[in-house]
Amino acid sequence: MQNNSYIHALDTGLFTIGAPHNDDEGPDPPEQFTAIKVSDSRIALKSGYGKYLGLNSDGLVVGRSDAIGVREQWEPVFQDGKMALLAANSCFISYSDSGDIAAKSTTAGGDEMLKIRSNTEREVKHKDNLADEDRGNVKSCELNYVKKFQSFQDQRLRINEEDATSLKRARTDGKFHETLLDRRSKMKADRYCK
Repeated sequence: MQNNSYIHALDTGLFTIGAPHNDDEGPDPPEQFTAIKVSDSRIALKSGYGKYLGLNSDGLVVGRSDAIGVREQWEPVFQDGKMALLAANSCFISYSDSGDIAAKSTTAGGDEMLKIRSNTEREVKHKDNLADEDRGNVKSCELNYVKKFQSFQDQRLRINEEDATSLKRARTDGKFHETLLDRRSKMKADRYCK
C-alpha cells in the first residue's frame, strides 16, 4: 500500500486509496472504519456508510453488505512486525492497477502489507496480579478500600486515624487485608466488615 494514504470508502460501495496525508494528519471520515471482533482470529470491518467490507466474486473489496457473513470476515496475518489482511478467498488485499482494493495475491509481499491505526487506548498489563486498590502506599490503599466498601450515608468517609505502621507490617507479613478489615470494623461505619 502507499505511504501516508488510507483506504477510502466510496459511496458506490467500492474502495480505493485516498489522497496522501502529512504525518501529523489523521484519516478523513470516509477513511475511518469500525473493527468488530468475530472470533479469536477474525475481524469484520464496517465503513462509515454503515456497510461491512466484503468480497465480490471478482475478488474486489466492496462495502455493500448489511450483515457479517463469511465473505465479510478478515484475518490479520502478522509477519516480521508487519500485517496483511487475509480475505475469505484466501488471498491478501492490495491496491490494484485499476485503482480498486482487491484480494488476488495468495502470498503477502510488500504491496499487501498495511498498517491499521486505532483510537482506542492500549490496556496496560501489570506484571503482578495486584488489584488496583492495592497499588500505592498503605494509606492510599486504605483510602481506596474505604471508598469501595464503606457505607457512608452522610457523604463523609470515615478513615481510621491510627498509625499506619501496623499496615506496613501487615503488608510484609501477608495479612494486609485482614488488618484493613480490623481497622474498618473499629470505625463502626462499615456494615459489611462485621
